[in-house]
Amino acid sequence: MGMRLTFHARSLLQADGDVLVVGGYAEEKRLAPPMAALDRALKGLLSEVLRAEKFTGKPEQIAYVHTAGRLPAKRVLVVGLGKRKELDAERVRRATAAALRRARDLGARIVSAALLGDGLAPKVRAQALAEGALLGAYTFDRYKREKNDKAVEELRVVDPQRRLEALIKEGLSLGELFADAACFARDLVNEPANQLTPTYLAKVATQIAKDGKLKLKIYDRGDCQKLGMGAYLGVAQGSEEPPKFIHLTYAPRGRGRRKIAIVGKGITFDSGGLDLKTADGMLRMKDDMSGPSGTAQRPGDIVRAMNGATIEIGNTDAEGRLTLADALAYAVKEVKPQEVIDLATLTGAIVVALGNLCSGVMWNDRPLADRVLAAAEAAGERMWPMPLIDEYKELLKSDVADLNNVGPRGGGALTAGIFLREFAGSVPWVHLDIAGTAFTEKDLPLGPKGGTGVGVRTVLTYLMTQAGSR
Repeated sequence: MGMRLTFHARSLLQADGDVLVVGGYAEEKRLAPPMAALDRALKGLLSEVLRAEKFTGKPEQIAYVHTAGRLPAKRVLVVGLGKRKELDAERVRRATAAALRRARDLGARIVSAALLGDGLAPKVRAQALAEGALLGAYTFDRYKREKNDKAVEELRVVDPQRRLEALIKEGLSLGELFADAACFARDLVNEPANQLTPTYLAKVATQIAKDGKLKLKIYDRGDCQKLGMGAYLGVAQGSEEPPKFIHLTYAPRGRGRRKIAIVGKGITFDSGGLDLKTADGMLRMKDDMSGPSGTAQRPGDIVRAMNGATIEIGNTDAEGRLTLADALAYAVKEVKPQEVIDLATLTGAIVVALGNLCSGVMWNDRPLADRVLAAAEAAGERMWPMPLIDEYKELLKSDVADLNNVGPRGGGALTAGIFLREFAGSVPWVHLDIAGTAFTEKDLPLGPKGGTGVGVRTVLTYLMTQAGSR
């Protein structure tokens, strides 16, 4: 059972639970009125502890005090929000995540929290608080015999303004939805490859369709052959696991809706094929399936994609773009969308360019890219535009086919993007290269080591914005 999120229309002085979370700003000499009221109730103990702990309000800094029965809550925990003028939703997410992790470590089961981030809209604050709490408390321990039994069971959001109750509850519900979706993606990434096979992924899609009342088509190898998906099947032919091409459809009622295709490459483990990865490079490739067996495709092979383009296999380890090529071609032909967004752990080159904290964005339609980048900003996910320089298409020339699946090492993220652009055709398209950001080797402010679920909240933010604009 996960953490429950509830709203309580009461003052901080009335808040109960094991821990009460409040926010403190940097460069402010006096306690804000709600904090000052708590300090008075505690006979000055709160301000005394903040001075002793040298609490300056810098982002995610934490100090706490036992209330000794002077308040209904057993402890008051103050988390830094940074400078008030620099506050945004991401500061609230990170501060809440830090506070909830500390409360969990203190053994808290019930946590009350002020609606952090005054100055922001109540709904935005509530959504950010919910996302931060749930993302920050995420763990993946299903394969451990000894599980960490410390978990916050309920987060009570406290605010005295009952007139804001509907907005706050709406924000909490939205934040819970976004965080649950991101954590669901994290679970899939963190699953070992001997469990998460294409067949398993198809079963997951079946459950999603059932729970969400979505339409579902799962194409097997024969179906994909009939559709002409030579690029996709070329990748799958080296694996003992049968391929599953999955198409989920959400079709809300009403006319005039924009049809948007969201595309992923669906690789469940990537060995590199015959162009085998190094041992270290292969270790975490459960986040990214190509096999080095006797039936695997070879460098120099030629495959024909669904749109009719032929592709020379310059490197079998550039297999993700081959599955995406047919997925994009399928979306364009069968779905006929107004726009396409793809997300993929595509290139090591994007990691060289942007590191592990920022995803690369490429496109054939700047207005669409601007809208997606704005959604990323609102979601607090770092993304940066990368140029698809037309002259670089020359680097994908093949002597024997329409395209090579790789270019030279330099600009590898861009040539991969140019390759994918060929299969989006004239449909407005945006590509998110999340190779550096989909998995982390260390704990981050919004989650632990492992899968990050990056891109999920950006796409959800974008889709909700578009739904609201119709």
